[in-house]
Amino acid sequence: MKKISILFLTLILFSCATSVKNSANKPLFEILTQQNDGGANIRFFEILTEPNEIKMLQNDAKLKNKISSNDIQTSNFIVLNMGEKATAGCKIGIESILETDKNIIITVKETSPKSHSTVSQVFTYPYCIVKVNSKKEIIIK
Repeated sequence: MKKISILFLTLILFSCATSVKNSANKPLFEILTQQNDGGANIRFFEILTEPNEIKMLQNDAKLKNKISSNDIQTSNFIVLNMGEKATAGCKIGIESILETDKNIIITVKETSPKSHSTVSQVFTYPYCIVKVNSKKEIIIK
């Protein structure tokens, strides 16, 4: 009976052991930079999936330390440009991201100052760079 008790206790102890997992769950997306000025003259959204395209982002001073070599193989990047705006206070970013079995659906959100608010009359070029931690096809709405 003593051997059975020891065996039973040993099984319980070993079955309750914890293991450390090294793979942390990453969020589905990360906004790497969101600027009110510095983007392009025209409104466009571009999905960067190829390593040579993504490496170009690494040359940008604002993104240099935010993109690793591993990210190039495991993530896609999106450039959201709002185009030229005649007032300050405009912003572009992500409203929502939905992951399905086959793709990632991104809804873009553009905000402008309210018509009755006081803002500077200056040309700005809002943009946003987003890292999507997936290589699935991306659909932008």
